[in-house]
Amino acid sequence: MTERLRVHVDPDKCQGHARCKALAPELFELDEYGNAHEAGDGTVPPGLEDKAWLAKSNCPEIAIDVIEE
Repeated sequence: MTERLRVHVDPDKCQGHARCKALAPELFELDEYGNAHEAGDGTVPPGLEDKAWLAKSNCPEIAIDVIEE
């Protein structure tokens, strides 16, 4: 069985650095203040798993979770 990944951005921790959007624009969107949130329901499409982990590891506020389902 293949694991499915989802990303989640903690809005209380995000400070709007937007590194996630720069590294994985398919997975993140920015609000009117420049703070990130997951695109759609946060499901990571096949082939973008590495980008999800890269975004998590590059977040200076540790605001991104990658959830394995």
